[in-house]
Amino acid sequence: MTTAPTSFQSPYDVATPEGAEGWEQMYNWYHQRGEERRAEDEQRFWFHDRLHHPRVLAPYDEIQCECWWQALGAFNTRILPMPPAHGVDQRIINGYVYVSPVPADPAQLQARAEIFQRRAGHYYENWDAIYEEWKVKVMARLDEIRAMDFSPLPDLEDDSVIFDHRGYSTGYKMIQDFQRLVVVMYETYQYHFEMLNLGYAAYLTFFGFCKQAFPNITDQAISRMVGGLHVDLYRPDDELKRLSKEALRLGVDDEVTNAGSAEALFALLGESEAGREWMADWQRTADPWFLFSTDAGHPGGYHDAKPWIEDPDVPLAAIKEYIALLRKGEQIDRPTERVLAERERIAGEYRALMAEEDREAFDEVLKLARTVFVYIEEHNIYIEHWMWATFWRKSRDLAAALHEMGAFDGPRDMFLLRRSEVAEAIYDIVAAWSVGSRPRGADYWRPIIEERRRIYEVLKAWDAPPALGRPPEEVNEPFTVMLWGITTDQVAAWLGGAGEDGRTLQGQAGSPGVVEGPARIVRAVEELDDVQQGEILICPATSPSWSTVFSRVLATVSDVGGVMSHAAIICREYGIPAVVGTGRAVSSITNGQRVRVDGDRGTVTIVD
Repeated sequence: MTTAPTSFQSPYDVATPEGAEGWEQMYNWYHQRGEERRAEDEQRFWFHDRLHHPRVLAPYDEIQCECWWQALGAFNTRILPMPPAHGVDQRIINGYVYVSPVPADPAQLQARAEIFQRRAGHYYENWDAIYEEWKVKVMARLDEIRAMDFSPLPDLEDDSVIFDHRGYSTGYKMIQDFQRLVVVMYETYQYHFEMLNLGYAAYLTFFGFCKQAFPNITDQAISRMVGGLHVDLYRPDDELKRLSKEALRLGVDDEVTNAGSAEALFALLGESEAGREWMADWQRTADPWFLFSTDAGHPGGYHDAKPWIEDPDVPLAAIKEYIALLRKGEQIDRPTERVLAERERIAGEYRALMAEEDREAFDEVLKLARTVFVYIEEHNIYIEHWMWATFWRKSRDLAAALHEMGAFDGPRDMFLLRRSEVAEAIYDIVAAWSVGSRPRGADYWRPIIEERRRIYEVLKAWDAPPALGRPPEEVNEPFTVMLWGITTDQVAAWLGGAGEDGRTLQGQAGSPGVVEGPARIVRAVEELDDVQQGEILICPATSPSWSTVFSRVLATVSDVGGVMSHAAIICREYGIPAVVGTGRAVSSITNGQRVRVDGDRGTVTIVD
């Protein structure tokens, strides 16, 4: 009998794919393996962060994972010291992001807990007011990025430079704005974690209270007691449903449903008063609600992740479906009242089982968990969607301008440079523009970009292993389990020691219910149009902007994520079953296979 291995491959033994030699030049040195930290890294457990960064990174996109790497670590370790853990470390290996939670020193747990309780208590006592302040800070940063202009530099400066006494050139402004563009995103991620981990901590306090009071309670039952969210994250989908109803009210539903594209629809609607009214409504709605990224995994994690506002055919397709359902007399609104009623029923039943003296404490931790849980979901719309959609859009504007001015051969070449190299390219262009000479950029960067593009294509095809290094005997770090869905059983399956029969996949019970239907594999947003009514969505991870598909599917199955992942939360809000963190559903199931999803037990069974 062969014994299953107890450790994964060392991160230092991972070979470079043939043809990708030299990939290290594409990323910052501090993000990579180094012999000086080999001994420590090899003793740690690293897993591929498929939840946030499922695809290979373009060099410019390293900005995104750097933002959360530093901010999460600083708040967990230095500002709001989480007793059990410091930050989450990162390594880029063959272009993919691997992460490893860093445990706190057990000898410091008590001291850290006391500091955390005092500091966190201030936020919990003033949560609503601080959250309103938080929104103001984030929106101010969003407005700052919106105001940036990365147009090609003018042949001659406008008179305003003189008569407004501006005192600096547009070229200098381009240099300054790019630096500020990046810094604003780093600053925004400080705000991101100002309240996020406090939200998770309050939920974990409620989670621990319930586990102690009711040892047999399921993780899902606990999570359902804080469901029924009224948050802005679901507003984009709500707006699509409202626009669908408006199309019927105004009598333009035939035009909307028959249109081949959004461009063709808008041209047609301009010919009637009702059409112009509906089109004006769309335009008012689009900013900000269609600043909604469609990328799977971490919304807005890649420069090519386009929001609805830049790809209007995506929201139009959803509106067409909603109109079709409304014509059939079907209900399209999210079943929030039913979810709210269910959460009160569950909470009431468990509360009734408690001794009278324990009920006040239960009420307090439940109330706090419900209060902070709004932020856990809602912050996504402000940061992951609005901020990143705007950041990438401005970055694409800059890339196009630099291309037009001769810095690069193509309008997307810039994204194959690291951020520090982009700053160099901008300076080269600005200096040449300033003195009226020829920039060196295109000639200098051409061989570098061509080589990186070739390497990037090789790395895209590499099959990144799910984990590296030495796993703990038991995976019990709460964020690793609840957010990423990495469990002891999952690690055992990766190591080859799982007892699955080949037809049943074990994941986590994300949302209750048992259904059976044909599978539909969706690896990218482009495949969402293929999803048919009554199918079961099988995907690596979901995006909040995929909410429009939940009117069609019977259930959702994801490879990554835990009970606090977006896939689990949104399925509970939409009232459909979900199993998350299966690890290999996408690779194990084929389109059309009949599968049974048991959202109560966390299993997915291939029926035929």
